[in-house]
Amino acid sequence: MIELKNEQATVGIDAGELASFVVNGHEFVHQKGSPGWRSSDTEMFPIIGPVNEAGFNVQVPRGNAVQDQHGLLRELDYELRSQTDDSAVFAKQYQAGTPIKNSKFPEKSPKQWLMWPYSFGFEKSFSLKDQTLEITFTISGERDMPFMLGYHPAFKLHSTNPTIIADQQKISLDEVLEVGNRALLVENCTSITLQDEKDITIETEGFGHFMCWTEVRNMVCIEPISFYPYAVNQRDLYLGFQHLKDENAIFKVKLTV
Repeated sequence: MIELKNEQATVGIDAGELASFVVNGHEFVHQKGSPGWRSSDTEMFPIIGPVNEAGFNVQVPRGNAVQDQHGLLRELDYELRSQTDDSAVFAKQYQAGTPIKNSKFPEKSPKQWLMWPYSFGFEKSFSLKDQTLEITFTISGERDMPFMLGYHPAFKLHSTNPTIIADQQKISLDEVLEVGNRALLVENCTSITLQDEKDITIETEGFGHFMCWTEVRNMVCIEPISFYPYAVNQRDLYLGFQHLKDENAIFKVKLTV
């Protein structure tokens, strides 16, 4: 576990995963082992959403890519590139066409191996300043590579009736629970505040939307996304792709207490 800290806040990072964000003694991140989800954060890349109804194939210009839910990036390990008292940089690399073992096989998926026909680099950097944690995602790779990006952090809930504030919209935990696995879309939004025992604001750059998901009352995932996958049929997920340009694609998430 890597620890970033200052006088007000402490951040715990476990192999690139945000495992803890404590400000003045208050934990904001869902803890592994608690009911609801086995992780505390992850990235959804190069696709977001399920692909089972499309035979686990995603249409790209180079043919069909074999993907499972939310893409293959989560199956790769992060490498620590640099670290200071208040920052850390992690990275993943993928070579086009390399088969990656699917951790969901065979219990939750019939596909043992996943593949993407493009090479890419993926960097995740953390920077802690005062009571704000900024997480920056930098995507590099082949020009015109299609991709979606979603960030999937889980927040620990301390009260029985937390509220999600998105612009002028108020969303209750019950509303998120009712939507179920599809996740509740918050469209055209770059900032959300989770009002709980103590509030936290999630601000984004580059994503454009959020979706909210949980199956329990002790945590909620508030997920910045570049595309809402349930807006189309699974066979048409390609409609939600962005494409890499000559420069790297940069996305940011800022957690402020």
